[in-house]
Amino acid sequence: MFKKVFPWLVIIILIALLVGLFMMKDGMNIRLSKMMQAQAGSEISSSGEAFIDSAFNYSKNGQSFQLTFLEFGSNCPACKRMEAVMSELRAKYPQKVNVFFLNILLPENQNLMKYFGVVSIPAQVLLDKNGKEFLRHAGYYSSEDLIKEFDKYLTSNNS
Repeated sequence: MFKKVFPWLVIIILIALLVGLFMMKDGMNIRLSKMMQAQAGSEISSSGEAFIDSAFNYSKNGQSFQLTFLEFGSNCPACKRMEAVMSELRAKYPQKVNVFFLNILLPENQNLMKYFGVVSIPAQVLLDKNGKEFLRHAGYYSSEDLIKEFDKYLTSNNS
């Protein structure tokens, strides 16, 4: 009897563990992200802030964009799917949204990855026209969902 029940008990426990981990993944991602940002150090933080301020603070740099879409990725399958999303967003919002891709495998992008605390890819960060983060997402993000976020932001900040 025990030999018949034990394998099923182990399978049920493993499934419950996997479901629990899946449900906690967003919370774990946030905690890990904050840990990575805290470990980045003052040099990375100050250089990241300076770069973000000079490149994406449209109130200061005179560019006409209203928000920035930062895509952190590489060549993973979900990252490849995000390429089509980025192309669609560039076409739909050419003057309003600066779509910016950061390949995390390139050394020049490592400090920004640490600055933003990116721990999983693909990761998306939305910045307002002053270069301040207002939304973050990890994983594939459909163009439909991003368009909703963009339109919500653009509508609330143009009235």
